[in-house]
Amino acid sequence: MADRDEVVLVTGAGQGIGKGVAHALVESGMRVCIAELDEEAGRATAEELGAQSFFVQTDVADESSVQKAVAACLSQFGALNGLVNNAGIAAPGSTPVEALELATWRRMLDTNLTGMFLCTKHALPALRQTRGAIVNIASTRALQSEPNTEAYAAAKGGVVALTHALAMSLGPQVRVNCISPGWIDVSEWKKPTQRTAAKLSERDHAQHPVGRVGHPQDIAKLALFLLSADAGFITGQNFVVDGGMTRKMIYEE
Repeated sequence: MADRDEVVLVTGAGQGIGKGVAHALVESGMRVCIAELDEEAGRATAEELGAQSFFVQTDVADESSVQKAVAACLSQFGALNGLVNNAGIAAPGSTPVEALELATWRRMLDTNLTGMFLCTKHALPALRQTRGAIVNIASTRALQSEPNTEAYAAAKGGVVALTHALAMSLGPQVRVNCISPGWIDVSEWKKPTQRTAAKLSERDHAQHPVGRVGHPQDIAKLALFLLSADAGFITGQNFVVDGGMTRKMIYEE
């Protein structure tokens, strides 16, 4: 059971996996700070979750914005027990490396990697006080790639490395772990103006060894565990949650 006094800051909690994590935390009795750049998405999630949540508009790539978000969370709830670094640019990209603009590369790394560093940096004093935990959301693209996804893969690979580096630096006061999701369908977890029913084929599901595409709840349940005292002997790890796809040998016929 979660301690009802526990507070977790979740970045990118207005949509997708972050929203799923926020729902799971509130359902377990925790309070959630929704740090989200998209105002429509952030406010909609806060309305769904009610008084156990608090929305603060946040650009994780902007240090002053991150500082304000952490301060607002502490002002609203008085403490911080956990941080879920989830915010990021979801599109892996399809631009050939020779045509990839430096600005595009930098924007991807600033949001998907540097943002996690900034959130950790400014949440750390409060997390040390509570002996809290951090969960970073990476991707199976940190481990395998499709063509023309260099910026995204580099950022997510950096998240995995940042995780074990932080675990060594911040222990024993703060534990740090990472989740690398595979194919997670977020169609029904988008903001109201973009929400749609899932459009998945039998083939989509069947290609996964577990027999289905993933849901945000699959990631949320693991995040909830890693934030809890039950995971007190786990730090510096990357957990792949992909229905078995990265273990599947595929040959083209």
